Amino acid sequence: MTSLQLPPIDSIDDAAFAARLQQLLDNKTKPVGALGRLEALAMRVACILGSTAPVLDAPQMLVCAGDHGLAARGVSAYPSDVTWQMVENFLAGGAAVSVLARQHRLNLTVVDCGVRHDFAPREGLLVRKVAPGTADASLGPAMSMAQCEQAIANGMALMRDLPGNAVLLGEMGIGNSSAAALLLARISGQDIDACTGAGTGLDAAGRAHKRKVLRGVLELHAAATDPLAALTALGGFEIATLVGAVLQAAQERRVIVLDGFIASAAVLVANALRPHVVQRCIAAHESAEPGHRLLLNYLELQPLLQLDLRLGEGSGAALAWPLLESACCILRDMASFESAGVSRQEPA
Repeated sequence: MTSLQLPPIDSIDDAAFAARLQQLLDNKTKPVGALGRLEALAMRVACILGSTAPVLDAPQMLVCAGDHGLAARGVSAYPSDVTWQMVENFLAGGAAVSVLARQHRLNLTVVDCGVRHDFAPREGLLVRKVAPGTADASLGPAMSMAQCEQAIANGMALMRDLPGNAVLLGEMGIGNSSAAALLLARISGQDIDACTGAGTGLDAAGRAHKRKVLRGVLELHAAATDPLAALTALGGFEIATLVGAVLQAAQERRVIVLDGFIASAAVLVANALRPHVVQRCIAAHESAEPGHRLLLNYLELQPLLQLDLRLGEGSGAALAWPLLESACCILRDMASFESAGVSRQEPA
């Protein structure tokens, strides 16, 4: 990194604090471990926030949008104009993430990181456009280093301006499942074919074409091996902006809720740059994109839901949000055996 300073991100591992949390959970009025993975979720949220009585405050749904030059190679079932049209849908309140954000009282912010369209100013929209879409990564780097740094800096700055202690990641960009597959293959070393799925709904012939195009892109950028170089060569403005937002959120010890494949790819890059990022992350779900399972396994994150979603937008993160709230309530409000006057299990 030449000019941009990434925030320091320390480990939050604290064995003594984790043991205290476990004791609190085990002393709730239930058999030990009876709430299953909800207890593990309560532990994780509490460890991120550093509190034995965690409260999720002013959660932010952050949806970053950008266009991809690689879309011109026919790697998506939808035309690039759908990017800006869906941004309008988000802002009008008609998209899935808009509906779910309202339902769960999540503050929705949509960011134009590099959409090939000029939006009228309005509430809920931030314009942080680096350029009107990235370049075609099959012909050269998707971004210049300066553009990549600008997008990361934009993400860091906008996260500093958002309130609360939790952020849910969303995105929009025709062609961005290709960028996510490329980043996963390059950073994790897995085969690009295994990382590549149907995206917005390609048929078998379309998927074969997509895999062929992506293999060529990886070969062209074989020298882009470190995380920042890979992001510059392969990524998207919305992914790079999310990388910055994730780095800043991790530094501030916010709870970071991953949505699907593309949002998770931003976390993959951020964690490659600062390895303790993943300690602050919770995987909302495992999407129907085959690369998403590979990515979550690589980051050693276990998804909360498996609903065969492949929409993006932050929709899966919004659906999982009530589980986080419930986990906090259990740890914070559920009675102990002593306070409730309930007898413990008899020793064997």
